[in-house]
Amino acid sequence: MTRHVDRILVIKLSALGDFVLALAAMKKIREAHPKAHVTLLTTPPFEALAKVCPYFNAVDTGGRPTAFSDWVELRRRLRAARFDRVYDLQTSAHSNRIFQALRPSPPPWSGVAFGCALRHANPLRNQMHTLERQADQLMYAGIWPDAPTEPGTAPAPDLSWLFKASTGDRPVPGANRPRPYAMLVPGGSAHRPEKRWPASAYGELARILSARGLDILVVGGPQETELAHAIQRAVPSARDLTGRTDFAAVARLGARATLAVGNDTGPLHLAAAGGAPTIVLFSAASDPALSAPRGRVVILRSDDLAALPVSQVAQATTALTGAH
Repeated sequence: MTRHVDRILVIKLSALGDFVLALAAMKKIREAHPKAHVTLLTTPPFEALAKVCPYFNAVDTGGRPTAFSDWVELRRRLRAARFDRVYDLQTSAHSNRIFQALRPSPPPWSGVAFGCALRHANPLRNQMHTLERQADQLMYAGIWPDAPTEPGTAPAPDLSWLFKASTGDRPVPGANRPRPYAMLVPGGSAHRPEKRWPASAYGELARILSARGLDILVVGGPQETELAHAIQRAVPSARDLTGRTDFAAVARLGARATLAVGNDTGPLHLAAAGGAPTIVLFSAASDPALSAPRGRVVILRSDDLAALPVSQVAQATTALTGAH
């Protein structure tokens, strides 16, 4: 099925954790089409990471048009590219609209858009973890006949290419610290506060980890600086890296970290994919069976994260790292 597929579009628009998990499917698409010209349709936050990724030849960040004129321009670009196949890894109402915009003659499309040629027709797809679901989607598309689709069997994202990429002259903040360090990721979506463990709990955990000889690095977006300051009030030596690391830097920090602890949010997925021994905290707001990071990962669940004891998380860090 891959012999005459020369021009490919891959769609993945958001969010960061989902994008990181989708890198596993993106790798398989590249392996199945080694000589094809592959374009990623995405959004601006992922441009820098995608441009150093070896799975793509081109990156289009106009994947979320809002104005009618932007929709017209997106349709013009996609039609002009004459793609031989589309792998829709977003599989959302928005990507369905993109498919419908390309009628009456859309390219062969792998996904769930109404009327697409390579439909992922597994009725259980929404009960599968992202990694197994996308592997199954590629099996339905004909490029992964022996796809691992049993729970927990699909490979985790491979970020080895990122560590080989040139980092230029800009150092990664905190990457060359003389002592071992723990990464704390206390933030998450501002509109989903129920997915956050309290900053005071992170501060108490930081005290415990610091007493074990670990430096503390707090990672997140610039809007999460106050969370870092709350942790610094507990451990003044903790380093605030919120707003100072791009996606690649977070993954590289994860590669060298002794430990990463955080909420179910994108930067923690990057740290885990980078190789950090990771503890991820889940509330009732999301299901780790569908979206947890993979790797050396421990999942702690509490319907109400405010009720999750610091002692339980600290014990998990001990078990994961062997520290006392």
